[in-house]
Amino acid sequence: MQHDAHAHHEHHQAHAGHEAHEGHEGHAAHAAHQGPAGHEGHHGHEGHTGHQHAPGPVSWSMAAKATLHCLTGCAIGEILGMIIGTALGWGNMPTMILAIILAFFFGYALTLRGILSAGVDFRTAFKVALAADTLSIAVMELIDNGVIALWPGAMDAHLDEPLFWIVLAISLAVAFVVTTPVNKWMIGRGKGHAVVHQYHH
Repeated sequence: MQHDAHAHHEHHQAHAGHEAHEGHEGHAAHAAHQGPAGHEGHHGHEGHTGHQHAPGPVSWSMAAKATLHCLTGCAIGEILGMIIGTALGWGNMPTMILAIILAFFFGYALTLRGILSAGVDFRTAFKVALAADTLSIAVMELIDNGVIALWPGAMDAHLDEPLFWIVLAISLAVAFVVTTPVNKWMIGRGKGHAVVHQYHH
């Protein structure tokens, strides 16, 4: 009887172990079934994060918009400088210098206005504007004034003469075409107006 009881006990343990093993296999299979789905979900989450933070390619339209922003300030400054210089009877060189100074001023002012509206303090906004617009405005002014200086009779044309406005429009157009690739390159490196965009989100 003791032998039979012992054998029965061993059989019972083996049976229990077998059931436990089957349960373990079921659990492993369940985990294996859930694992890939969970892993895929994790990858999906990583992809979503990358989509939010990875910088996208810089489009020409984005670069053109940034250039147009600078061009507006430059045009305002140059026209105002020409008006003031002409009204005061200044020569060509002092008038051009004033126009360039005002072009930088209004170029920075337009950028400052946008950054300050986002709640940024003036000191930070001013630094951002300098970093964003200096190269862009400098290239634009170099091309713009270079065209005017080289165009026969343009420097001596008065505000009431069609030649003045025609040459100004052409010079600004040329400056826009040349400066747009510069802005595209800068934005692609996280500089220029890419810095400004951080404050508009």
